[in-house]
Amino acid sequence: MDPPQRPPLAHVFRGTFVHSNASAPMEVLHGHLLGVDESGTIVFLEQTDQQEQLVRKWGFKTSDIRELSNHEFFMPGMVDTHIHAPQYSFAGTRVDLPLLQWLTTYTFPTEAKYKDSDFAEEVYTRVVRRTLKNGTTTACYFATIHTDTSLLLAEIIDKFGQRAFVGKVCMDMNDSVPQYQETTEDSVQETERFVKELLDKKTVMAHACYLSEEELKLFSLRGAAISHCPNSNFSLRSGVLNVQKVLKNNVKLGLGTDVAGGYSASMLDAIRKTMMASNSLQINKVNETGLTLEEAFQLATLGGSQALGLDDVIGNFEVGKEFDALLINTKASDSPFDLFSADNFEDTLQKFLYLGDDRNISEVYVAGRQVVPFSSSV
Repeated sequence: MDPPQRPPLAHVFRGTFVHSNASAPMEVLHGHLLGVDESGTIVFLEQTDQQEQLVRKWGFKTSDIRELSNHEFFMPGMVDTHIHAPQYSFAGTRVDLPLLQWLTTYTFPTEAKYKDSDFAEEVYTRVVRRTLKNGTTTACYFATIHTDTSLLLAEIIDKFGQRAFVGKVCMDMNDSVPQYQETTEDSVQETERFVKELLDKKTVMAHACYLSEEELKLFSLRGAAISHCPNSNFSLRSGVLNVQKVLKNNVKLGLGTDVAGGYSASMLDAIRKTMMASNSLQINKVNETGLTLEEAFQLATLGGSQALGLDDVIGNFEVGKEFDALLINTKASDSPFDLFSADNFEDTLQKFLYLGDDRNISEVYVAGRQVVPFSSSV
């Protein structure tokens, strides 16, 4: 009896794949074949010497294989764990005030404009296009809620269920800021109510620069995550998150742009600012060593998926996950960096992470579907 016919594969790629896994912050797989089925799921990732067996199993032809050039590679789509879509219209401006003054002077008046549906459509369309073009395949968009937060957020979770995530600014300023010097009974009760009702695996707390060891242990116990937003932390002078301290306490951690407190919607910028924040802690003798670029890469991809509870779906190229991916061309005609004959792959990869931008991101895939370049109908 003939084996049952498998449906045709949507994609078969041969070349280099770079991702993170549980044992390595960055794994470089040269000479591999990756197959994606029609539902957008990765069905194999094997060395090219397995091609004959894969052809027999999956029924694709050699002509179906797309061969990447030696200056191209795939990496997972990046995950922005904290971005304010309503603030996108003034990103890159107005970072001249500390957080609370910044909110009341710029953010709240801008967000009030969204009662105009035309304005909302213009901004939201552009922020989604920009984040996709920059290689962000998953973004956790937040609105600024300035009301009785715990009760309101509890209602949101109750309404939207397991896929609802709570985003909240956490310990965003230190005690030297006058607004934070006085702890009222109401604020203590608010914090206790938040921890009791909402601090769980569906909670992503932004910034978290001043959490104690005890609080980090509580985050780990409850399964709550932190979104590290270094651009915003520097721009609004909020503080520096000790990422190594967070990871030592086994707290889930991803990166966020926090537009517009952070002036860039690019997760490549978040990687670079993460390295700067880590370096600053090392310079000031807070930590003996700093993060590696490979570790920052992991936080922007797999770490973000873990923070959002999506690591069973996206974050790397494991079989069974959706193909959320970026095709990187390090020799794009308008590339912002130069390559030289002496450069090896590690040099090329580091140049992209430190110097590259959307001009090097030639294609973006979400759940197996190519979404960048944009079609003319989008």
